[in-house]
Amino acid sequence: MPDLPASVEETQKLLARGGYVADKALATTVHLALRMGRPLFLEGEPGTGKTEIAKVLAKELPRRLVRLQCYDGLDLSAAAYEWNHARQLMAIRLAEATGEAQDRAALERGIYAREFLQERPLLKALSPEGGPAVLLIDELDRADEPFEAFLLEILADFQLSVPELGTIRAEVPPVVIITSNRTREVHDAIRRRCLYHWVDYPDAARERAILRIRAPEVKERLSAQVVAFVQKLRGGDYFKLPGVAETIDWAAALAALDAEELEPAAVDETLGVLLKYQDDIAKLRGAEAARLVAEAKQAAA
Repeated sequence: MPDLPASVEETQKLLARGGYVADKALATTVHLALRMGRPLFLEGEPGTGKTEIAKVLAKELPRRLVRLQCYDGLDLSAAAYEWNHARQLMAIRLAEATGEAQDRAALERGIYAREFLQERPLLKALSPEGGPAVLLIDELDRADEPFEAFLLEILADFQLSVPELGTIRAEVPPVVIITSNRTREVHDAIRRRCLYHWVDYPDAARERAILRIRAPEVKERLSAQVVAFVQKLRGGDYFKLPGVAETIDWAAALAALDAEELEPAAVDETLGVLLKYQDDIAKLRGAEAARLVAEAKQAAA
């Protein structure tokens, strides 16, 4: 397709224009998914930037972003489509009032027309209205396992079968991004239909590059120390390790407090920006934080 990047390098530059610093392996997988027209399944720890890839692709291609946020109990009526029963009932009553209800078969066909169909994210992504789409199926692992069966037809053929209406196909297949935090295993049938990439925490150099783009107000010295601290922290035994989003927030918070470099007192006072569980904060605060600060300063230097 003419709007898609022609090489891995162009894909990497496209992501960079949107503020996403991707390594070569991730850029290659994204490029192949775009050129081959295959869904992309991104798995990894929370906060590693999986969802952001779909947002950047929608912005830079450009295409409209259609997002399906998954949750426990998600069903077809919330994810794909639902019939507008109120409008159907009005149509039946109008037909009865005008004497057009004699032909029951025609009436039934009429009330199951496309105009009575309420589009939810999956069907919206297939619709031509608004142009081609990027379909983000976010945190699929939060949905019930049976829900995955609803996705197979869309992922394989970019179409959706509505029993009362027929098969609805996308004129231009959407770019499909599926994310999972791996709170449970996603079925092999989903994986087989997708290209796969594990999105890991970035190394220090890439995380510093991300900070330069996403938090340009943070001075280089502080940025280097923050990244070194977080990189060492991720090697510890904590309930929830900080993702890239937390690194950005923490660096920005320290900069807002006019910090020039990491100091144990400032770290203790701002741990609620970096960590989200009290047990983790209590474990790190004090002597352990001071030790990591000293090591981070040495590593950054």
